[in-house]
Amino acid sequence: MRIVVKIGTSNITYPTGRLNIRHMEALCKILSDIKNSGCELIVVSSGATAMGVGKLKLSEKPSDMPGKQACAAVGQCELMYTYDKMFTEHSHTVAQILITGDDFKDKTRYENFANTLERLLELKALPIINENDTVSTVEYGVGDNDTLGALVATGVNADLLVLLSDIDGLYTSDPRKDPEAKLIPRVEEITDSIMALGGGKGSALGTGGMATKLGAAKRCMAKGIDMAIINGARPELLYDLIEGKAAGTLFVGRK
Repeated sequence: MRIVVKIGTSNITYPTGRLNIRHMEALCKILSDIKNSGCELIVVSSGATAMGVGKLKLSEKPSDMPGKQACAAVGQCELMYTYDKMFTEHSHTVAQILITGDDFKDKTRYENFANTLERLLELKALPIINENDTVSTVEYGVGDNDTLGALVATGVNADLLVLLSDIDGLYTSDPRKDPEAKLIPRVEEITDSIMALGGGKGSALGTGGMATKLGAAKRCMAKGIDMAIINGARPELLYDLIEGKAAGTLFVGRK
């Protein structure tokens, strides 16, 4: 089983930008265990800019592009150092891949990316992919890692894309505002009414939100790939997903 797991900024950092050690240790342990079972894993990880904010001891994420890119440059080092340390403790070798939107648009560059990714999987390495935020801009970038996760999943013919979020899945309305909101456990078609549940942006340090997740689901489902949204604070739900049990919201690919 080939699985792409997208890790959101809020899953591995506190609002301060500092590393959430408890969450990240638990996540890396479970991902290592799943990889030990024989699954092929690819991680798409956010968090570089947020970790740069923390590392530079800034009070908030910069609003200007050079400031964001400077934070990403500092934070990407910290992010990969942490992944390398934690996965090495479980005898797994990580590999960093930084890409931009142009890498998906240019045929040769995309083929190079896909070939490298396949070879890393053959070598039993664990690829960790992030957008190259130090050079990407709105014009040239993918924009968010939910979309990036979907592009990677469809590009490598994954069986499943998992988006780790800070909520349990897709709800009938915003559960932060509506106490009557109900979790939708299964979606078999992305309709206009489903897209209308997208809402707005996610956390202050992140770039995604439910709208980008629904866009990713639509992209995956059209290629016959399942996608799930689960709460990253409960990474053990990954076991349930792989075993076919109910967890979060499952978007069923059109096989």
